[in-house]
Amino acid sequence: MYRYDEFDAAFLAERNAQFRGQVARRIDGSLTEDEFRPLRLMNGLYLQLHAYMLRVAIPYGTLDSAKMRKLAEVADRWDKGYGHFTTRQNIQYNWPRLSDVPDILDSMAEAGLHAIQTSGNTIRNVTSDHFAGAAADEIADPRPYAELIRQWSTDHPEFQFLPRKFKIAVTGSPNDRVVTRSNDIGLRMVESHGKPGFEVTVGGGLGRTPMIGKVIRDFLPEGELLPYLEAIVHVYNRHGRRDNKFKARIKITVHETGLDRFRTEVEEAFLRTRGEFAGVDERVIARIRDRFVLPQFVEGGAEAYDAARRDPVFRAWADTNLAEHRHPDYSIVTVSLKAHGETPGDVTSAQMRVLADLAGRYGHDELRISHQQNVILPHVRKADLATVHAALKAAGLGTANIGLASDIIACPGMDYCALATARSVPVAQQLARRIDDLRIEHEIGPLQIKISGCINACGHHHIGDIGVLGLDRAGVENYQVTLGGDASENAVIGERAGPGFAYDEIVPAIERIMLAYLEQRDDEAETFAETYRRLGAAPFKEALYGPEKQRHAA
Repeated sequence: MYRYDEFDAAFLAERNAQFRGQVARRIDGSLTEDEFRPLRLMNGLYLQLHAYMLRVAIPYGTLDSAKMRKLAEVADRWDKGYGHFTTRQNIQYNWPRLSDVPDILDSMAEAGLHAIQTSGNTIRNVTSDHFAGAAADEIADPRPYAELIRQWSTDHPEFQFLPRKFKIAVTGSPNDRVVTRSNDIGLRMVESHGKPGFEVTVGGGLGRTPMIGKVIRDFLPEGELLPYLEAIVHVYNRHGRRDNKFKARIKITVHETGLDRFRTEVEEAFLRTRGEFAGVDERVIARIRDRFVLPQFVEGGAEAYDAARRDPVFRAWADTNLAEHRHPDYSIVTVSLKAHGETPGDVTSAQMRVLADLAGRYGHDELRISHQQNVILPHVRKADLATVHAALKAAGLGTANIGLASDIIACPGMDYCALATARSVPVAQQLARRIDDLRIEHEIGPLQIKISGCINACGHHHIGDIGVLGLDRAGVENYQVTLGGDASENAVIGERAGPGFAYDEIVPAIERIMLAYLEQRDDEAETFAETYRRLGAAPFKEALYGPEKQRHAA
């Protein structure tokens, strides 16, 4: 794991002191809210419906136990005893007082945490594969590259006032677990002639105009990563629209310019930029790699795991919440923050401390946050899995539903967000309870349901098997359904099914979709996504609207 050095510590201290002065001037009236707004956004501070919200970066989703305990401390001292993990691998605190924010940031800095560039029209927190460094299918750990990008992009003098926010995601596996193609730039590690590099996509993004990123380079050698990124962002900064914020993202620039012309300009800029780096980036990445050393894994212990599987409760959890580790005597544990009826992504300070303790005792002191709003213990010895499971159950963290219907992604929605036009959290809670009542979750198998409370799509509804978008229709909440989205390396935007549903109709509507799938699938092995691709939308639209309305919806 990357550890902050003296430069990092000094930089954070200086930046926090600067913001402390800006907060003081806002409180005494020297700065108006309009003047303060760009300053607070550069430091992750939003003004939400009821209070300020502080968004703290968890760079590429990686934490250790000390950082997790710091998050718990902040939740207890300055918030209401909980935090909310987001789809950008950040954590949000919904109730800080403005006067306390400088103290929060100073406290965070003690553990190497910050809120820089978690908002604003700049390069946001770089996200990465939540199985990074542990996955069996990984070509290389992507986190050193993500850290390189973080250092390059933080306070980059050319890219602090881009036309719009800018998001980068990187995975070290050909199997995309971080939805690279929904990002402004996506980096997916591939190999060519035995050498690692990246497939580079550009112009992805959800929100008002959802688009899947297009491949601008099939193979970029790893040593050319930074100059190529600099070239892309430079071209976007020059051509991105500033006359209309709804058309300011790079996806619109690529669409209006055309991929071929955009690529030509990037390659021209790259030829100039590559010489300016003069190998500095390669020396920096070499130093960074030295800080990402694999743990000393312990051999043996699989027999204890096999014995534990005789317990049906443990076996159900193991079947859904464990993934294959690069070492045969270890597993990757995904801890669900989606207990049926709870708020997706919310975690209490007490639960944070349990996770920190488990990471320190059984997980080589490493944790990850996923874009699905769950927590990962990436290195757990199989001999310890039963003990870890028991501790998670006792803390309310033992739900066996990873990848299943109640593992719902949901944004905070109208309960918190000033931009939201509908509630998303109550819909997710009611839907999860209904799924639990029906006892069909494990029968359904893999199913991604994603809910957004407004058109900005923070809940990723466009790329869910079933997506839900809450909108305001003449003062009444209305929920649109999309079907057939895909969040993998073969990412696809889902199709709108038809007219929306009222707040009290949306959960029964999704229930009808799930029951229709069980009736229509070929066999138990055929997933919802496979059934949808085979049959198309028609049987699901009929389940939603009935045969007459289904024809109208089409």
